[in-house]
Amino acid sequence: MRILSTNVAVARLDPGGAERVSGIDKRPVARLVVDKPGPNYGDGSGVAGDTVGDTEHHGGEHKAVYAFSRERLDWWERKLDRSFACGSFGENLTTTGIDLAELLINQRIAVGSTVLEVSVPRSPCRTFAGWIGVDKWQKRFTASGDCGAYFRVIQPGEIVAGDGLELLDRPDHGITMGMAFRAKMGDQELARKVWEARILPPMLQHRLDRRFG
Repeated sequence: MRILSTNVAVARLDPGGAERVSGIDKRPVARLVVDKPGPNYGDGSGVAGDTVGDTEHHGGEHKAVYAFSRERLDWWERKLDRSFACGSFGENLTTTGIDLAELLINQRIAVGSTVLEVSVPRSPCRTFAGWIGVDKWQKRFTASGDCGAYFRVIQPGEIVAGDGLELLDRPDHGITMGMAFRAKMGDQELARKVWEARILPPMLQHRLDRRFG
């Protein structure tokens, strides 16, 4: 389990048509300097020099660093018959040898000199759809069941390509990132399980409280 590529945004006009810049276009860099952003959306990325364009829905404590696996990029290459470079899905970390969908929510991982914590699933937005340029992309990405993983920063530091990933603990609630993604995207049975586990940040937990409480 290791980091294959570390990636930072090249700011560009939002490919989804919004009147703002976007950080969806990530390109490999020598290293990531990682720190804790503020608690709210709009408080910036956890990666120095990165760009957060949609400040209403991105950045902040629970979306500080985003990872996607090379194995899933390869899977999409076969599905769509096109190439995806590391960083193509907007990820800061392109991983290899680890199934991100099987990571447990709130599980901690040591990588480089940092400690990260699995946080919340990604929602495929119109910026992502516009960037990939595939018909019904949001639906297709959701159906794949693997959204990568967002992380919080527990211990700031640096990450470089080649750094190994060490799982530090294993929470006992059993809710994986893949399960949380399917719950977020409409699986009501899983949504109830996630609600009962009470593992999400307060804002997201309160939304489920209103639905199931």
